[in-house]
Amino acid sequence: MRKWGIVIAIVYTLIVLGLLTPAAILIIGGDLAKWGALAGNVWGSFSSWVYWIPAGAVLVGEAALLFLTVDTSRQRLKPRAHIMVSGTVAAALTAMLTAAAIWSVGFAVRGDDFWSSFWDNAAYVVLFLVGLWLLWGIFFYFYMRNSSAPLTRVLSWLLRGSVLELLIAVPCHIIVRRRQDCSAPAATSFGITAGIAIMLLSFGPSVLLLYKKRLDEYARRGSAAE
Repeated sequence: MRKWGIVIAIVYTLIVLGLLTPAAILIIGGDLAKWGALAGNVWGSFSSWVYWIPAGAVLVGEAALLFLTVDTSRQRLKPRAHIMVSGTVAAALTAMLTAAAIWSVGFAVRGDDFWSSFWDNAAYVVLFLVGLWLLWGIFFYFYMRNSSAPLTRVLSWLLRGSVLELLIAVPCHIIVRRRQDCSAPAATSFGITAGIAIMLLSFGPSVLLLYKKRLDEYARRGSAAE
């Protein structure tokens, strides 16, 4: 199962870097979406440290949840360690979905003026994201501390949250594109790609959990037969 976890993590990384990043640039539209300049715009995104904050969050989150699943099948870790790791990762990813939904709605309602009213200051943006992370971290800790299967609950929350966030981001993107806003499509396209990325992320650990469940059933049947 550990090898399958590595394979899934590599495939997910290729999807995020090779498909979702160019897709986000195409969704933004305008000069960024011209085919001739697409490769340069993608490379420019890779060269920016800002890009690696959300990209790193989903890639590290995928790896953490995958290998937590794999390690759980081989080692008897303390439940508190499971909850802390799962809760921290889930809080970071849910904070990203929450921020993307808020930004999408804000740009849909106020247009480009939404960003200039508060979000021009990078420190405020960082504090906003950290605050969301802490709030969701506290929630997930109390939600999962008495759970026998915290990872299953985390994946369920992430899948539902990504679907809800997409239901918000897609209509908002249509609104800002029709209004021909300048910077708004960048925020809504981030919301769309972030929702898709986290939706795909939730499927990776789920696959290994299904395999683990089936292997456990075989082990129980074998012990019962003996």
